[in-house]
Amino acid sequence: MTAIVVCPHCQVGNRVPPERLAQAPNCGKCHQPLFTGHPVPVNSSAFAAYVGKGSLPVLVDFWAPWCGPCKAMAPAFDQAARMLEPHMRLLKVDTEQEQSLAGAHSIRSIPTLALFVGGHEVKRVSGAMDLRRIVDWART
Repeated sequence: MTAIVVCPHCQVGNRVPPERLAQAPNCGKCHQPLFTGHPVPVNSSAFAAYVGKGSLPVLVDFWAPWCGPCKAMAPAFDQAARMLEPHMRLLKVDTEQEQSLAGAHSIRSIPTLALFVGGHEVKRVSGAMDLRRIVDWART
């Protein structure tokens, strides 16, 4: 089944055959890499594109710049992107900048990780985690 991969640069959906996911595909519109090995910081409209249009599972880190545990977990989440791509997209939502998005998803504590599959949240966990726990939690 062909995957719909949303470009981290222009937010256009790209059809990518499964066998091409690991071959560093580029966007058909902007010609930039579809996978960067880093989480993508998003606003509410970009969030909607990734979760609503893309077919890859989406792992979201809801965080805030003043949050100590969020800052401590950030390097591990960044490393997790390199391990989980191209089969999962990782996003970062700054809850200070995107308060309505955080409210719409009932984010009560940060950091909170939420996994979306097929446009729906399937699980979430709050609290800072190390790399191994992030990756293991996302894959199960």
